[in-house]
Amino acid sequence: MSIVYHEGSKTFHLFNGSISYIMTVMRNGHLGQLYFGKAIRDREDVSHLLEVCERPMTSYIYENDRTFSLEHLKQEYPVFGTTDYRQPAIEVCQENGSRISNFEYKGHEIKKGKPRLSGLPATYTERDEEAETLTVTLEDAVSGVRVRLLYTIFAEGGVLARSAQIENFGSQTARLERAMSLCLDLPDSGYEWLQLSGCWARERHIRYRSLEQGVVSIGSMRGNSSHEQNPFMALKRKNTDERSGEAIGISLVYSGNFRIQAEVDAHGTLRALAGIEPDTFTWLLKPKELFQTPEAVVVYTDQGLSHMSQTFHKLYQKRLARGYWRDKARPILINNWEATYFDFTEDRLIEIAGKAKECGVELFVLDDGWFGARSSDKAGLGDWTANPRLLPNGIKGLAERVEGLGMKFGLWFEPEMANKDSDLYRAHPDWILSVPERNASHGRYQYVLDFSRNEVVDAIYGQMAKILREAKVSYIKWDMNRSITECYSAALPPDRQGEAFHRYLLGVYDLYERLTGEFPHVLFESCASGGGRFDPGMLYYAPQGWASDNSDAVERLKIQYGTSMCYPISSIGSHVSVIPNHQVFRNTPLHTRANVAYFGTFGYELDLNQLSEAELEEVKGQIAFMKRYREVLQFGLFYRLQSPFEGNETVWMCVSEDQKTAIVGWYRVLNCVNGQYARVRLMGLKPELCYRNSRTGLCHYGDELMNVGLITSDETAGQVPEGIAPYTDFESRIYVLEVEGP
Repeated sequence: MSIVYHEGSKTFHLFNGSISYIMTVMRNGHLGQLYFGKAIRDREDVSHLLEVCERPMTSYIYENDRTFSLEHLKQEYPVFGTTDYRQPAIEVCQENGSRISNFEYKGHEIKKGKPRLSGLPATYTERDEEAETLTVTLEDAVSGVRVRLLYTIFAEGGVLARSAQIENFGSQTARLERAMSLCLDLPDSGYEWLQLSGCWARERHIRYRSLEQGVVSIGSMRGNSSHEQNPFMALKRKNTDERSGEAIGISLVYSGNFRIQAEVDAHGTLRALAGIEPDTFTWLLKPKELFQTPEAVVVYTDQGLSHMSQTFHKLYQKRLARGYWRDKARPILINNWEATYFDFTEDRLIEIAGKAKECGVELFVLDDGWFGARSSDKAGLGDWTANPRLLPNGIKGLAERVEGLGMKFGLWFEPEMANKDSDLYRAHPDWILSVPERNASHGRYQYVLDFSRNEVVDAIYGQMAKILREAKVSYIKWDMNRSITECYSAALPPDRQGEAFHRYLLGVYDLYERLTGEFPHVLFESCASGGGRFDPGMLYYAPQGWASDNSDAVERLKIQYGTSMCYPISSIGSHVSVIPNHQVFRNTPLHTRANVAYFGTFGYELDLNQLSEAELEEVKGQIAFMKRYREVLQFGLFYRLQSPFEGNETVWMCVSEDQKTAIVGWYRVLNCVNGQYARVRLMGLKPELCYRNSRTGLCHYGDELMNVGLITSDETAGQVPEGIAPYTDFESRIYVLEVEGP
């Protein structure tokens, strides 16, 4: 790993064993992009990569020079209006109304390690040797606004972290109207665009788009990263698959309004931008004030999509997630929500917890309905004190009873919201986001608290911290059950209302930081009506997230497969739920529900008291299996083998760090008869090792399993004979492949 600056050619080269990133100071002082891709050897001068030529209908920078135009140059942090007609990375409105800027190179600094981003989640290092950071300073001489571009290259993997700091060194106020985290100009557009899209209950489905001249984009204007779009995008070559080929992944470490886009110009070059959604953002920069953009992470690979994902997984698992739970296998939990909804008593909860303990569950979680005047979703949010009618001994007493069973206790909060029927709202009606003299819209009968205000965050922190200090709470499920409307803060002046969305999110991050700092052993799980804020920003504070409110095993195949494109398996909240499923009313076998949920944090979303004795024995076996293999399942290398978006069967697998244990999940949605013989070529095994198949007892060398394949045919390949257990729709199997001996 190294960052080299060649003074003679004014060229920067960031490289490690996997990638090279090369840029240069161009003749106009702007920073130009020369190369991003597989590592190449360093050399003093690669200026020939900066291609210029005369083109019709082009505007040029210099008199008597019809070659140098920003319209046709690859740049690092471009502006609009000075010969570049593409969408810019930054736009600064000055007091005279002009949006023209000219950011010229002023200097740079190279340091070992990686700086923290004030108030924002970001990747980090634990030792300086893990990374180097280049900070390039650009300045607009007229306005006095400076931009510091931060580039961190890690010692291992094809990873580059990017962000920008914008500071006003001038004498007049400036207004940021766009401040993207990353611009990546590429020399060609021969890529396929991959995005993770959907809506509530079908989040993060994989979608592909072809790139043509024009703009392709995803984003959110909902105040959260959203169920609809995830702040992740990949550009893959058309021949790239899971096993081989080039891909570039871009992930924004942010939980609010965002935009990621690709613009193809008339000559086939491609500009990728990622950052805060500019249509819902402005930021006033008075003299000496500074704005920090969120971090964007870009990954390059030439070894296929699974390798790209594994690079994200390792980074986000070990250098984005933090704290006590980062490296620990997650406890197996049971959540009472789908078992009781709002209809419970303390004794009923203990009954559920007791049966779960008998089966081997380690953590009981009390969900919504325990606080204030809460008996439905119309009241109580904002009043975080136990309802004595339901919990006569309070949270402290319930937690003690659960702990007395030999289990840990967890609790649900929705701290960013308030009902109008709450003591909090009655005392502080101005604490919700709403516009004076206009209607305040609700979602689920609740309103969004103005977390841009310190006093609001302080009040919620005080209530939550009091409970955590008094009661033995080991886990918190942090929910957010609506998107933001009427984003107006009564505490901000008119010229700063464009800051409300971002300031709100800074308040959320601040509350997370304070709670995780004071209660470092509490496991936080983020949730936003399921997967509405499943993003890298949340992983910095909560190492796992509830992936979707849809717990149906068949639907979860697509949700979890898509989620794995960027996010580690240890972050994916996945549970076995009751049938008929409460979202799609489908009946799936108990073993299939578990076989899907194993590839995540694993838990139960039902009342085990309602199961038969045979089912309870099956649950006990599931829990024993998960306890034995959860290190491999949650922290092993994950490979996608067959996609639920392309056929009737889904296959994925996890491989242990030492490559001696592999667990393959095989799933078939609809049954068949007289079907074909089937094999799946595995990945990530050691060719010379012999692996015993838990289902057949046979041993197979790794090279056979990876090149010939694992046979997955069953009796449906032909006519099912009598005496064989009937096969059904929604079938699944787990194959454990283990090397015997040392």
